[in-house]
Amino acid sequence: MSKEASQHFSNSSTSCGQNTDDDDDNNNDNKESVPDLLVISELPKSDGWKKQGITLYQNCWFPSNLLPNVIAFQKNFKPKDEDIIMASFPKSGTTWLKSLLFSILNRHKYYYNNNNHNNDNENPLLTTISHHLVPAFEFQFYSNYPENVHDLDTMPSPRLVATHIPYASLPDSINKFSKSRIIYISRNPLDVIVSFWHFANGHPERLSREWTVEYFVDMFCKGDITFGPYWEHVLGYWKASLARPENVLFLKYEDLKKDSVGQLKKIAKFVGLPFSQEEENDGVVEQILEMCSLSKLKNLDVNKYGEVRPNIHNKIFFRKGQVGDWINHLTPSMVERVKNIIIEKLNDSGLSFKL
Repeated sequence: MSKEASQHFSNSSTSCGQNTDDDDDNNNDNKESVPDLLVISELPKSDGWKKQGITLYQNCWFPSNLLPNVIAFQKNFKPKDEDIIMASFPKSGTTWLKSLLFSILNRHKYYYNNNNHNNDNENPLLTTISHHLVPAFEFQFYSNYPENVHDLDTMPSPRLVATHIPYASLPDSINKFSKSRIIYISRNPLDVIVSFWHFANGHPERLSREWTVEYFVDMFCKGDITFGPYWEHVLGYWKASLARPENVLFLKYEDLKKDSVGQLKKIAKFVGLPFSQEEENDGVVEQILEMCSLSKLKNLDVNKYGEVRPNIHNKIFFRKGQVGDWINHLTPSMVERVKNIIIEKLNDSGLSFKL
């Protein structure tokens, strides 16, 4: 633990270890790890960048307004072996990967091939942001639970859902007892910082100030950033992908940009829906990549003028999508500070990023 981050984290009481009932009923009570909602007020708090602030729970800084949703998810979610869960740290390529996964699972409805000459179905990505097509546990499904809960049981199989929740805070019903497949996308931390900074300054729920990039570097390095610390987040899913490669696929944003065709085929195979030779010959892979490209999605009316929820405009989810844009915003001293922490934290894990 770096000196900058150690003030906020411990290996004992704050990091509530997950426990479940026996395997027979696969219950998600997490008896000692999930607090009653009444004691959330006693957990450590920090300002973060949003008006609601952040709360430290299970060694992660959750948005305070979402923590009740996270706990409801931990206690009540019942996974199915066919579930596909897209996970990410914020600003790591979430919007793009949601679009790609939705397209992979629904390609027989919306993309041309020789078995589907007269497809008149309009691709929902043309009129709906991917965050609505691939909803998240903590943002949609368990919002205001149980009064206003989406019915997961009515979703067609395989259910495609998303989350920013760290691997260590997923209920044991997922990471121990289920065959659900998890696709995690990571990104160079320097680009994450810059993307987060731009996103926060365009967000209507931010605290009433103009955030500087220096502030975001400082938050990142201390670990007290939304869903942070970053290194704990990526390492959790990285180690899970090594221990359970048949259930957890770890991707890098940079690889997806560099070899989009190869990575898309890899993802499709992992979720059990590999592209057939006929589909490849018909250019279905390229059709999906074109539909899900930043230039295409960014210029759709729904993403220029629509709202993901009241006053949260879709356009803030689409900026440059470039690899290495950090060089235009971060000073050498900022880069060195981040680099030293990341090297320390990822040491001997086998995971690295080009910094």
